[in-house]
Amino acid sequence: MGEVDLHVTLGRLELKNPVLAASGTFGYVREMAQFVAVERLGGVIPKTVTFRPRAGNPTPRTVETASGMLNAIGLDNDGIDHFRAHHLPYLRTVGTAVIANIAGEDVDQFVTMAAMLSDEPGLAALELNISCPNVSHGLDLGTDAAVVERLVRRVRAVCTLPLIAKLTPNVTDVVAIARAAADGGADAVSLINTLRGLAVDWRRGRPILAYDYGGLSGPAIKPIALRMVWETARALPGLPIIGVGGIATADDALEFLVAGASAVQVGTASFYDPSASETMVDQLALRLAAQGTASVRSIIGTLRSNREPV
Repeated sequence: MGEVDLHVTLGRLELKNPVLAASGTFGYVREMAQFVAVERLGGVIPKTVTFRPRAGNPTPRTVETASGMLNAIGLDNDGIDHFRAHHLPYLRTVGTAVIANIAGEDVDQFVTMAAMLSDEPGLAALELNISCPNVSHGLDLGTDAAVVERLVRRVRAVCTLPLIAKLTPNVTDVVAIARAAADGGADAVSLINTLRGLAVDWRRGRPILAYDYGGLSGPAIKPIALRMVWETARALPGLPIIGVGGIATADDALEFLVAGASAVQVGTASFYDPSASETMVDQLALRLAAQGTASVRSIIGTLRSNREPV
């Protein structure tokens, strides 16, 4: 059998393969270049950028948990002007799709930043971080469907890049939020961001993280992320989805793809295995070839309920 075709499309966004490095876990890519052949990935999503520089939250900011990690970094970054002047020139050279990730304190800031990046050469898409649960000014705008639709619609009006809305799992009905993003003009959604959690030092009678709460990531959240991807894919079959949450191996990625995701993001796994994303690309091709599958696109969304007739 010939080489497996790993090319995928998410609306207007075309990727050489479905493996993306998740924002916040891959720095601004330069930091990871000594560990990963970045050009072999489907794409990279640098660390979230805000309008003004942010110092982030006090330390400790991270703590390991059972099968996962809590983080309360607080979107520590040097702001969009620094990103454009110092990071974008390098990112244009990495040899794969670059998806910028932005977070605003309000809708107006999202619109302003999106307009600033819309015409920047070298960007393949823009991911809107409307779901960060651990920032000091509460930037989680993604829990209200009406706000999500309005935010995406206003960004869409000023930005020609494909738009990806990164959604929070900290809602009652994620499908309603995804539908709102699509109605506003999003080309795709990323499901899911971290779940709000708490780690406690019972001897001190205090939370371990300085910010008290943090966002839970890693293998512990994978079943939740899979469920939300599948629910959304079944309810909104025309909306491309990027699966996120506990994806560390090719088998993890394939589970998300059959559940309805067209691509996946590798996040926490990059902390303990910086080469995890590149290894995943190789293993995806091997797994699919062993199954006699010529194209990864043929398996996307093929998961069927046990309650459906055969």
